Amino acid sequence: MNLTPREIVKELDRYIIGQDNAKRAVAIALRNRYRRSQLSPELREEITPKNIIMKGPTGVGKTEIARRLAKLVNAPFIKVEATKYTEVGYVGRDVESMVKDLVEASVRLVKEEHFATVSAKATAVAEKKVLTVLFDALSKNKGETPKEIWEENLVRDFHDGKYDNFTIEIDVVDEQKPVEIIPGMGAEISIGSIFGDMLPKRRKNRKITVKEALKLIIAEESNKLIDEDAVKTEGVRRAEEEGIIFIDEIDKIAAKGSRQGQDVSREGVQRDILPIVEGCTVNTKYGIVKTDYILFIAAGAFHVASVGDLIPELQGRFPIRVELASLTKQDFVNILTIPQNAITTQYSTLLAVDNIDLQFTRDAIEKIAEISVLLNTTSEDIGARRLHTVMENLIEDISFNAGGDIPFTKVVVDAKYVDDHLSSVTKDQNVKKYIL
Repeated sequence: MNLTPREIVKELDRYIIGQDNAKRAVAIALRNRYRRSQLSPELREEITPKNIIMKGPTGVGKTEIARRLAKLVNAPFIKVEATKYTEVGYVGRDVESMVKDLVEASVRLVKEEHFATVSAKATAVAEKKVLTVLFDALSKNKGETPKEIWEENLVRDFHDGKYDNFTIEIDVVDEQKPVEIIPGMGAEISIGSIFGDMLPKRRKNRKITVKEALKLIIAEESNKLIDEDAVKTEGVRRAEEEGIIFIDEIDKIAAKGSRQGQDVSREGVQRDILPIVEGCTVNTKYGIVKTDYILFIAAGAFHVASVGDLIPELQGRFPIRVELASLTKQDFVNILTIPQNAITTQYSTLLAVDNIDLQFTRDAIEKIAEISVLLNTTSEDIGARRLHTVMENLIEDISFNAGGDIPFTKVVVDAKYVDDHLSSVTKDQNVKKYIL
């Protein structure tokens, strides 16, 4: 997808409010990837991504910007937390595991694409197998109905989903679950994969519903139709050329002041991350992976430490720095009304399942935004996540009483309703302002 930076920002605007500087930075970084792909191989080798550091409080959209960016172009993406890593030799995850996780995500992405291309063929084969078993299971009960008519009715009912919950006994592949080599380290091994394709896969009879049987056999038939080696090769290539690794909480490993005790350990983690960001080769189960052209986006609140507290070598590998602003009342209003997945839309859709037509007036939206800003100001600033707390408190009574045989009901949430249901929350915060 060859989107221009303006088009990328426009797409991000559908889900994320404000933070224009951060959106511009990631849009340019993404477009530069396309520009690089159009160059000659000699020039392409010389151009590496310009990594980005996002600085800003929690809940203002750092992770969401990176995640939506990757989803926009279907690029392999993983989010890791810098605090999960420790120096080599200490207990904790090895920094190379972030690259291994990225390759896993990339291979899974490519496999899903290949599955989509063979889906129709695999589904046809799976349906034929399941129908054969279903015919045998129900043939005793066909009574005096002629065979052709009975089979025709059964096929129609099968496609209409009338037999989805009917239990049948069917032969499926017995998938061996991977076993962790060292608990908590993320390293796994599948006993069946040790011998590869030298031994036939074990099969077993299982009693499962028609719907589940269809799902399992479609997956099994799809695996037969795709080229595993091509999937792995493309997965590694895409991880190297298009992968995005989002390193969160990078400020937590920034050493501030004297280099003693825990600060030494933090600096050690930075030095371990450095070669991955600089460009090195990592050995994965899919082969050698180069990290030179992976885009790294780091993020942190930087309340205590600053970007300048990171080791100079690591700072140099993140030339683009973007500061994200705290959310204002207008930002909260926009978050509640503009995005495609706006929180008010989510709650209205959820409660519609229980025959509740939930509607929010403009003055209610303004009041919710005002209360969210107040709570963020008087207690911990958790950004847009504050809205989830406020909304849950606000519609708790409606959610609890909905359901059952209640007829279709229209519920309008206005400013008075917000005041009545959130008065205790705002009263507590107003008192806290006067407590030292």
